[in-house]
Amino acid sequence: MKRYNTIADMPPLAGKRVLVRAELNVPIKDGKAGDQYRIEMALPTLIELASRGAKVIVVAHLGRKPEDSLRPVYEALRTYLPNTHFVPDLVGDVAQEAIAALSDGGVLLLENLRSNPGEITNDAAFADALAHLADYYVDDAFGAAHRAHASIVGVPSRIPGFAGLLLDRELSELADGLTPHTPSLFILGGAKFDTKVPLLTAALARYDTICIGGALANDFMRAQGYVVGTSLVSEEASQAAEFMATGKLMIPTDVIVEGPDGVQVKQVAHISPQDRIVDIGPETITELGVRIAHAKTILWNGPLGYVEGGFTDGTQSVAQLIADAPGHSLIGGGDTVAAIRELGLADSFSFLSTGGGAMLEYLIDGTLPGVEALTTGPQA
Repeated sequence: MKRYNTIADMPPLAGKRVLVRAELNVPIKDGKAGDQYRIEMALPTLIELASRGAKVIVVAHLGRKPEDSLRPVYEALRTYLPNTHFVPDLVGDVAQEAIAALSDGGVLLLENLRSNPGEITNDAAFADALAHLADYYVDDAFGAAHRAHASIVGVPSRIPGFAGLLLDRELSELADGLTPHTPSLFILGGAKFDTKVPLLTAALARYDTICIGGALANDFMRAQGYVVGTSLVSEEASQAAEFMATGKLMIPTDVIVEGPDGVQVKQVAHISPQDRIVDIGPETITELGVRIAHAKTILWNGPLGYVEGGFTDGTQSVAQLIADAPGHSLIGGGDTVAAIRELGLADSFSFLSTGGGAMLEYLIDGTLPGVEALTTGPQA
């Protein structure tokens, strides 16, 4: 991958307008920002640019609805950076007037990028309008770097672009995931088998063992001839048996099920048609713990149970096992990172990524649209 420029390569910034694409997509509850991990991770780049006298203009997306406002994020952000302002506008007169009034070292957060449909479609006029707001562009949104949106690929094709501190660190850390040390272990949870096929194909060439959990494991158990009852499965999982034939995959030997007799542990051979699999079982956790203890590189993405329904024991147990292990650990995925932070274990891992889908796509291709845009756009 061609090397991109970072903020260390930027020219003098005093009085210059810098558009920062940040990753501020945090959960909002009762009108307030919930887990603020992504806000905290965005701070170093914002502080660095402000300290160099730049007029820092921050853009980000929130949620999936165009009407979702970044105001709650602003309320949280200004507790860290008091010299932060907010306008409920993106590229209109209100935003432009606020930028013109911004002092050197000031920070201005604009409204949700997805309030403009041109963001997702990478509309040329919208990308032009964003680019005209600034002299330079900084991408610090690893979690969105896999999306070919206007703020990710459109702007850096128009003005000089640089990688922020977080994006640069994400790519540096995850490079270890592309060339893991043996013995290596990849733990993959979540669901949607069809979306995981390219990732599994790439991982099989790099990792010694791939442990499958979450709803994804149901597809592999079914491919092995086991009854999975009313559990969530993918319609298209025909390649599951092919992946199992490699001998590199570990699937659960016991699970937690919810059925007519309540919640209980069952061997996978004893699952009934009325049961629903909701988590990995204690025997599986013990077996996985042995592999974790011996692995030199551990990559984990996705919860191992139905965490939305409160079945978090498997995910939390594995988090503790990895935290206690000596291997280099790389963790991604919103639910996975949230579980680790709730346990107070964040400092016990080598790296927690701010990206879920971006992390997986990077592990497949070794690059991302947002990264490529930084290497091919105009230079300062």
